[in-house]
Amino acid sequence: MYTLLIAQTEVVPSISDLYNNAYHWVIKSGPKVVIGIILFFIGLWLIRQLRKWMTRRMASKQIHSSLQPFFLSLTITGLHMVLVVVVMEIMGLELTIFTAILSAATVAAGLALSGTLQNFAGGVMILLLKPFDIGDNIIAQGQNGKVTSIQVFYTVVLTFDNKTVIIPNGKLFNEVITNVSREGKRRLDVDFKLGFVADHDLVVNIIKQAIAQTPGILSEPAPLASVWQIEFDGVKYTSRVWVQASEYTSAQMGLTKRIMDGLKSAGVKLPGT
Repeated sequence: MYTLLIAQTEVVPSISDLYNNAYHWVIKSGPKVVIGIILFFIGLWLIRQLRKWMTRRMASKQIHSSLQPFFLSLTITGLHMVLVVVVMEIMGLELTIFTAILSAATVAAGLALSGTLQNFAGGVMILLLKPFDIGDNIIAQGQNGKVTSIQVFYTVVLTFDNKTVIIPNGKLFNEVITNVSREGKRRLDVDFKLGFVADHDLVVNIIKQAIAQTPGILSEPAPLASVWQIEFDGVKYTSRVWVQASEYTSAQMGLTKRIMDGLKSAGVKLPGT
């Protein structure tokens, strides 16, 4: 009997203390929790409104379609994290452990994705600075071809022998890029050497006729056909013409063939014959 009464007298104060502690916690921290919850939902609503505004803004600014989801996701995720931290601070919750876990996760992700992040950064810079566009002919990383796709992590180039080459953007942006199409037209040089016995005026006239007969050669800047250099084993001739970048290869082959045909028809002695 006595033991039971003692147990009851010990339990009753502990329950009373529990209620008292809960009451004091509600009085002290309850308003902070309520304010934190209200601000959390207000913040979510504001972030949704900002998301809609950013979507419209990026569309009107003609930001590349590959970058829009990234910028949107990065901004919204960052705002959500800031909102959570602010709400936890208002509620009086301890942030030390949360901060340590977030820092460790960030360092681990950075180490694991270093190469991927480099390609990502290169892709972002390419899409923002636009050293080339889809359809441009570029020379980079030992490849010469037309750009068919620009993604965040890689760029796709179709070479002239119909090979699809995928180049990581990290390497592409950090190396020299030659954009053959940027200026719209290219200068085409066709040089060859003949012996000293060749009639120089005849050879120059043959070059001019070949230029006039070759499709795709522009009239401006004016084409040039001339003796170029005198060397110990012969005379070097040159033709300088301008063509559209897209017609460079076909014009080169056409002009070279017409010069060769003209020289043979005129009986000019060619090297090796």
